[in-house]
Amino acid sequence: MASPMLSALAAAVLRLPGAPERALDVGCGEGDGVFFLAREFPTARVRGVDSSQEAIRAAVGRVGLDPEGRVAFKHGSSRQPLPYPNALFDLVVQSGGRLRAGEIARVLRPGGHALLIGAWRWADWRLRQRGFEALEPGEAGDVPFLLARLDAK
Repeated sequence: MASPMLSALAAAVLRLPGAPERALDVGCGEGDGVFFLAREFPTARVRGVDSSQEAIRAAVGRVGLDPEGRVAFKHGSSRQPLPYPNALFDLVVQSGGRLRAGEIARVLRPGGHALLIGAWRWADWRLRQRGFEALEPGEAGDVPFLLARLDAK
């Protein structure tokens, strides 16, 4: 049975205006969201980052045969910058944990989308401070989500 967060992710990606080439799941845990995104967008390269070494080991163990290297995971501390270069991703998803609005903006390409699954205090305001335009809030079950686009500067 799908988790409420995964159900919200499934509902939220239906609102994306197009398919991403590169996607990142921040706080990916054991990779459920990463694997969902890889299935939903079969040409995208999907990455996951989490602060738990154990979760990353479990996620890597689930990858299986991936000759194209479409799915990969990295360990990253929530107190350090995300371990990816600037403007690499078209889509960044975060579901839980401390909202990383500044880091999401840094690794997201201008015009790219952020999908926040769950609720954060003052999320709209924090995203606007980083150059995001909130596009569409929604809810799946009892889990809220917010789709936002980074201004194309």
